[in-house]
Amino acid sequence: MGVEWGARLLVLALVSSIAFADPLVPAFIIFGDSISDVGNNNNITTPIKANFLPYGRDFVTHSPTGRFCNGKLAVDFTAEYLGFDTYPPPYLSQEGRGGNAITGVNFASAGSGLFDLTAMTYVSFPNSCIKQTKGITCWVLTIFLVVFLQGAISLTRQLNNYREYKRSVVNTEGSKKANEIFSKGIHLLSAGTSDFVQNYYINPVLRGLYITPNRFSDQLMRSYSTFIENLYKLGARRIGVTSLPPTGCLPAAITLFGLGSNNCVERLNRDASSFNQKLNTTSQGLVARYPDLKLVVFDIYKPLVDLINKPSDSGFFEARKACCGTGMLETSLLCNARSLGTCSNDTSYVFWDGFHPSEAANEVLAQDLLEAGFSLIS
Repeated sequence: MGVEWGARLLVLALVSSIAFADPLVPAFIIFGDSISDVGNNNNITTPIKANFLPYGRDFVTHSPTGRFCNGKLAVDFTAEYLGFDTYPPPYLSQEGRGGNAITGVNFASAGSGLFDLTAMTYVSFPNSCIKQTKGITCWVLTIFLVVFLQGAISLTRQLNNYREYKRSVVNTEGSKKANEIFSKGIHLLSAGTSDFVQNYYINPVLRGLYITPNRFSDQLMRSYSTFIENLYKLGARRIGVTSLPPTGCLPAAITLFGLGSNNCVERLNRDASSFNQKLNTTSQGLVARYPDLKLVVFDIYKPLVDLINKPSDSGFFEARKACCGTGMLETSLLCNARSLGTCSNDTSYVFWDGFHPSEAANEVLAQDLLEAGFSLIS
């Protein structure tokens, strides 16, 4: 307990010391999925959006931004802790384009994953159409989805957007200053949950290709290594990556895969733990290959498990159900202003919707990120 409180005090001291000073790093650049998406999906044709109430009701503007939360995300709190007075804007917004946001942008897109095809999950051909002999309506719907919906922004496309962004910063600031911004700036990646919960577990084709979750996680590690190596080649030297959360404890996962139980789905948590072990090992290998690379794995599994198992220790009282709607499943379009049962006291809930933490939980998780990430700052 003494070590934990010591770390908390160190965080508070650090935050206080930079309150009226320059940020600790020149830029904060973010990649990933819905855990970090601050509005990129608002600007693409995808059903995976959060730009409507009650999302954003507790944000600083009290309006929806595209964040999958009632308020701030963990990356927002992290930006504050690093000393920035604004949050990295979504790259696809006007504020994020053209090299204007030289202190960082956010490329994350809800529904994306380490596995690029995960981003296309919601525009894939419906299985029900295959079984229908006269499913004309279904065929028309499928054509509409394929033609007009892009799916989420895959990690490969996020990296292409990063290349474009870097060129803009070089044109605006010059090569020398731009290289310093990107080499000393912090790059954060949060991805993997969608690969399992919104793709592998519900996709029989994918499970046929990768017979076990272990084999699928091996593929994800190859994708992860390629992404980090490409980011390194583009000049990034300080990179943080978040582990998988306890996916079996997400409210929607319990509802979908818990077979009627109200307890965490242990097989999903085992898969997440196995993935996280591989993530650590793979990251150590990358650091050994590139000695000037600072690569930190942020463990969000244990902090979130602690909040779920002992919510009252951190001021929460509900960890099984989310705040939005029934709290059992609602996410994105299902979590809306007409959702019956949405709570009024979301600060007492660990989860805001079926997959995402509340602002109060995000603040706790962000403190853990900062404590683990001092090596990226120094």
